[in-house]
Amino acid sequence: MHLRFLLALTPLLFTSVTYAADCDNATDQATMNQCAAQQNKAADKELNTLYQQITAHLKDSPDAKKLLVGAQRAWITFRDAECKFSASGVAGGSVYPLIYSNCITDLTKARVETFKNYLKCQEGDLSCPVPGA
Repeated sequence: MHLRFLLALTPLLFTSVTYAADCDNATDQATMNQCAAQQNKAADKELNTLYQQITAHLKDSPDAKKLLVGAQRAWITFRDAECKFSASGVAGGSVYPLIYSNCITDLTKARVETFKNYLKCQEGDLSCPVPGA
């Protein structure tokens, strides 16, 4: 009897359960953490899209592209360290993922704005590192 029961449940074991969190009305910590992670993912996706656009503009300037890569790696190191510090007051707690994700998202959104400004440079602007944007 137990074998039949297990066989009947087998398809459920291989089915992933996903649901969309109601972020506007989140009232429990798990949902708030999930919503923060979703916002972080969206900001990171936008950042990566802009990064690709900038690298495309730098295709004829390998030195500038190398500098961008170095700057981005340093920025990621800073972002992660800053957010670990920022969330350290709640380390180990259930709110930690929310605080950490919100910090990551905020800093990523600021970097997105920087990248957007790079892509809006006016021709002849010598202070702009992204020519022909």
